[in-house]
Amino acid sequence: QISQSKSIPIQSKYPAMKLAAAIVLLSASASAWTADKASSRRDVLNKVAGAAAVVAAPGVAGAYSVPDLEYGFDALEPFIDTPTMKIHHDKHHATYVANINKATEGKDEVPILDLMADALEAGPGVRNSGGGHYNHAFFWDEMAPADKASKTKPSAQLEELINKSFGSMDEMKEKFEARAAPGAVFGSGWVWVCVNQAGDKLELVGTPNQDNPLMKGVADEIMFPILGLDVWEHAYYLKYQNRRPEYVSNWWNVVNWDKVSENCKYCIENHAGVPVRG
Repeated sequence: QISQSKSIPIQSKYPAMKLAAAIVLLSASASAWTADKASSRRDVLNKVAGAAAVVAAPGVAGAYSVPDLEYGFDALEPFIDTPTMKIHHDKHHATYVANINKATEGKDEVPILDLMADALEAGPGVRNSGGGHYNHAFFWDEMAPADKASKTKPSAQLEELINKSFGSMDEMKEKFEARAAPGAVFGSGWVWVCVNQAGDKLELVGTPNQDNPLMKGVADEIMFPILGLDVWEHAYYLKYQNRRPEYVSNWWNVVNWDKVSENCKYCIENHAGVPVRG
C-alpha cells in the first residue's frame, strides 16, 4: 500500500489549538490562585483574562494545508496513474498551498472559499494560488476508486437538473468532453458543471489556469461548481501524454456521483459554493 501525504487538514488543527489554549488558561488560573498571599484578587483576574485572550484571539493566515486524500495514491488506477496522483497531490497542490499562505501572511485566517469571489481583484497570489488550492481540494473529494464510484449515482434532484439542462446524462458527458477538448480549453485550465445563480439549471464553464466560476468576472455571473475536472497537463501527461480526450473520457470511471449530488444539494440550499477541506 502506497503511503499518503501526512499533511494535516486545517479542520483537524482547530481542536489542537483549542486544547492548547485551554491548557494555557487552566495553567494560568492554577498559578494565579496559588500565588503568594500578597497577590490581589485583581492580579488573579488579570492573569486569567490574559490567558482567556489566547482562546478568543482570531486565527491568523498561514494554516491552509493540503488535505489528505480519502483513498490511496494508487486507488484510481488504471484511469489515473499512481505517479501522477502522488506528484499532483504532494507537489503541485502543495505549491499552491505554500504560495497562498505567503500571499495571506499576517492577515486574519478565513476559509479558502471566502477568498474566491474577489480573487481577481485581490491579485495573482489569491487568484492563482488560492484558486489552485480551492480547485484541487474540491477535485480530490469528488473522486473515488472505480469499484466504489461505479456504485454511486446522481440523486433525483441532480438527475432532474441534468435532464432539464442537457437532455440526459450521456448528452451532458458529451458536451462536457467537448468543452474539455484542447481546442476549447487551450493550454491549462478546468472544466466545471455548475449550478446557476437561480439554482434551477446547470451550466458548463471552462476556465483558464486556476480560475473557477466562484470568482467574479470569470463568467457572466458567479456560479457554483458541483463537478470539476483539471485539464492541466500535470493532471494526466505521465499516462496519457497528448491524449487529453482519452483522459477525460476515462475520468468518468472515478467520479463519485454521491458526492456530486451532495454538492448540488448544498449549492441550491445555501446559494453558495461548496466548502473544501484544507
